[in-house]
Amino acid sequence: MKSRKYQETVESLIFLSPFLVVFAMFLLYPIIYSLYLSFHEVVDLSQVFSSLDFVGMKHYSQLMGDKEFWWSLVVTFGYSLISIPFGIIIALILALLLSNKLPGKTFFRSAYFLPNVLDVLVVSIIWTLIYSAPYGYLLQLMSKIAQLDIIFISSFFETLYNYFAKTGFLGNPVFALPAIIFALTLKGAGFGMVLFLAAIQNIPEDLYEAADIDGASKIRTFFSITLPMLKPILFFMIITGIIGSLNAFTEIYVMTSGGPNITISESVPFFGGTTQGATKVTGYYLFRKFRDLKLGYAAAISYVLLFITIFITFLNMKFFKNDD
Repeated sequence: MKSRKYQETVESLIFLSPFLVVFAMFLLYPIIYSLYLSFHEVVDLSQVFSSLDFVGMKHYSQLMGDKEFWWSLVVTFGYSLISIPFGIIIALILALLLSNKLPGKTFFRSAYFLPNVLDVLVVSIIWTLIYSAPYGYLLQLMSKIAQLDIIFISSFFETLYNYFAKTGFLGNPVFALPAIIFALTLKGAGFGMVLFLAAIQNIPEDLYEAADIDGASKIRTFFSITLPMLKPILFFMIITGIIGSLNAFTEIYVMTSGGPNITISESVPFFGGTTQGATKVTGYYLFRKFRDLKLGYAAAISYVLLFITIFITFLNMKFFKNDD
């Protein structure tokens, strides 16, 4: 019996060996080396793998007083606090609408999922053109509506147009981050919609029939049956949303490059008197450190972000755990 199991194990490893080799070379080794690098300073950039100076916990201690790093965490927290609930709500609404016997639902499912296939770079460039001033599509649309002779509506859109005419949406410190979140949510809503659709269609019809017999309303049925049955999908979307927020880079790099800059009031603790980027999330800040060739410091940042992700995942697992 042992020889048979041993033979099966060897055969399995042989078939897995191409993947294991690629995994070890391009994933496992970089992960281990980046941890090693976080405790070292690169002395000679022409010899990154050999010219290292051991500095211990220096990089991690520097992070504690790095205002830019903590600001990037604050911006990332705001990014995730808006994008995750907004993305879940949009995806859930689409799934609920398209789970019914709606005419042409197959077409609408495909249409809403299609933007998820597009590359983030392409989507970011398109939305940059839409948001730009003064000839962006949104500003031109506001201008056309403002020219209509409609009470209140014309004056409202004229005010909006004048407000964004110089900076556009992405040049405004208040609206830059929400504008990015809106664009990326529309892109990714189709993926969440598919997950929710699959979960909704697997809910037993007996539960809904029993609720109907008991006289439960549609709202009560949703909160008592549908939503609890979607907890695994909600957990998955929250975790992937957090990871996506911590790693957000492409959309920030293309659309705003971490800006626009804002000067924080002196009365604000810790950050007072500094100038920070309104969209400088942790992924973009990490990129800047690598670009500036502060490799050890950037590696330390990446592991701090990893520990933050693990901690938040642990909290979500406790919150979303199934009741016995």
